[in-house]
Amino acid sequence: MKKTIVLGISLILAATGLSRAQSPWSLKQCIDYGLQHYGTVRIAQYQVANANQQARQAVGQYLPNITGSGNFTDNIKLQTSIIPAGVFGPEPVRVAFGQKYQTNLVAQATQPIYDKSLLIGLKAAKPNQQLAELNTRQTREDIVYNITSNFFQVFIAKQQINLLRDNLARTEQVLNILRLQRDNGVIQPVDYTNTEVSYNNTRSLLSLAENDLALSLNRLKFQMGLNQDQPLALPDSLTFAPVQVAETATFDPRRLASIQQSETNLALQRLQLDRIKAGYQPTLSATASYGTLAFANNFGGALKNFTGFGSIGLSLRVPIFDGLQRDAQIQQQRLTVLTQEEQQRLNTSSFQLQFNNAQSQLQKAQTSVQNDERNVKLAQEVYNVTTLQYRQGTKSLTDLINADNSYRQAQSNYINSLINFYQARLDLEQSQGTLLNFYNQL
Repeated sequence: MKKTIVLGISLILAATGLSRAQSPWSLKQCIDYGLQHYGTVRIAQYQVANANQQARQAVGQYLPNITGSGNFTDNIKLQTSIIPAGVFGPEPVRVAFGQKYQTNLVAQATQPIYDKSLLIGLKAAKPNQQLAELNTRQTREDIVYNITSNFFQVFIAKQQINLLRDNLARTEQVLNILRLQRDNGVIQPVDYTNTEVSYNNTRSLLSLAENDLALSLNRLKFQMGLNQDQPLALPDSLTFAPVQVAETATFDPRRLASIQQSETNLALQRLQLDRIKAGYQPTLSATASYGTLAFANNFGGALKNFTGFGSIGLSLRVPIFDGLQRDAQIQQQRLTVLTQEEQQRLNTSSFQLQFNNAQSQLQKAQTSVQNDERNVKLAQEVYNVTTLQYRQGTKSLTDLINADNSYRQAQSNYINSLINFYQARLDLEQSQGTLLNFYNQL
């Protein structure tokens, strides 16, 4: 019975996996898989966990520090001291203090009362955790961008192959007609040869396009974290509504994960500057210790008859002069802060430029796709009419070749427009910091 249940579950899982492998993966499914399986996701998770542990470490530095120590000593030869003459007699007396065996057990505790550098370290824990979370968001956005870009490349490669196969079929039909005309002496052999060369070129382009499709699929699998040996089927069509690009849209750099990362890093560097400066201030700690001590001239006696002792106190540390080392550290850190502030301004300007360019590119690409799509339909109509007229003898071979070339060029322009449109759409989402919204709306 148990074996039957296990076999049934295995068959269900196998059928599920086979069904998923055979059915096309949508863009959202590809991204979902990548967000779960691509290696950088786990790295980002480790960074978040590491930031949490660093926060625990910062808190632990302001908690009591308790240590224990113990030692057992066998005084093979006791050290002797000299008691001057006149104390116990007219001559100096040599005396050995202590006993052969000694056992000492001590526990010590230290509690910081005031240490500004440690307090600043506690403040740094929160931005450090925020930075790890921002790194996770950036990682997710990168995965969305890379998978989407490669998904589009695969789709475009498939469209290119479909068009080339269509061209190949059309050229083959023309070749059949020209072959009969050549055999009947209606046209020159060179006319047939020229068309045959075009046919062979199309076959070469088709072979290259099929190779590009295989490479694009491999890149997509890699970006998804999918095994290269696992089959991956994608849909033959994509549906994207025209994108409304507002000419008056404003750029808000605070929405970008990269800018937020830079701001958080800058906050950490400023805290580090304050922490170095805090090294000039005194520190105060409370100390306590308790121990037991046993002496004996025999081994067994050193493990019993312990005598306890203890103490409490305050420890004050005041820095006076360190050879100007700390001042040099402060100047270095101040320059680091100034450098990052300047880099932040440069990054903001750069992202503003990317946003403006992405808006312009998308507007241009969207118009080009619409125009080129109409041109493909018009060129196809012209080619179909010219082919019919050529068969009826009212159009020359030159007219047919020109119509075919125009149709091919219109198809090529349409493919290039699609590439530019999809990439511009993706770049605009990235420049606005809305890649995750784009993914959620798929």
